[in-house]
Amino acid sequence: MAGAKVAVVTGGNKGIGLAIVRALCKQFKGDVYLTARDPKLGVEAIRALKEKEGLSPLFHQLDINNLQSIRTLGSFLKEKYGGIDVLINNAGIAFKVADTTPIATQAEMTLKTNFFATRDVCNVLLPLIKPHGRVVNVSSFVSLMALERCSPELQKVFRSDTITEEELVTLMEKFVEDAKKGVHETQGWPNMVYGVSKVGVTVLSRIQARELNEKRQNDGILLNACCPGWVKTDMAGTNAQKSPDEGAETPVYLALLPNNADSPHGELVSEKKVVPW
Repeated sequence: MAGAKVAVVTGGNKGIGLAIVRALCKQFKGDVYLTARDPKLGVEAIRALKEKEGLSPLFHQLDINNLQSIRTLGSFLKEKYGGIDVLINNAGIAFKVADTTPIATQAEMTLKTNFFATRDVCNVLLPLIKPHGRVVNVSSFVSLMALERCSPELQKVFRSDTITEEELVTLMEKFVEDAKKGVHETQGWPNMVYGVSKVGVTVLSRIQARELNEKRQNDGILLNACCPGWVKTDMAGTNAQKSPDEGAETPVYLALLPNNADSPHGELVSEKKVVPW
């Protein structure tokens, strides 16, 4: 099977993730893995796609907050496929706007999953990306809103072309600590926990693309962050404008960029177009 192609979607059992799996099953020439933290929910999603839509996704358990779970998936993909052709990091959480959970808790939980766990997935799985592979980190248009509400000093750092992953991690840790102390706004942060987590994802993507250029410049790998848009999901609610299938369009477009493409790379992409960061 080492010659077979494989695509992996994190958080694939519902919402945008499920829609991405559906689209890849129709358009990607290879195996498509729907991953989910809860095997029961994952298998139910697989069964529905098979029985109701005649599609053939595969399932593998993945809890992005569990490093061993990530490593188990990586070992499986390396052994069975010799690596990964498409990785879409979609798994994430968001508290509702009206949620009364203290911001300290919201910041810790949201950053833990959306930024730190996504980074863990990348650290384990990016080395397995095959030449001409495609990596899509699902960010959000809220990351742009949050960036614009950061202090000028923070904006400058987040837009820097030389910021390192270590510096970004330190800043994300600082936001959590500042939120716990109730001083995040006086320290230049916006009062937007989800937005800051997605600033982290977008900047991480820019850093990762730069490092791929340095370490694997001839491999033709393209890595981008994307904004699916405001999508009707459990996370965004029913007032959103897009269906999950419409939200999947840009992530899938980036996942299926042709082998001879050399861009976009290291960009934030919305509606299949690069958005200035």
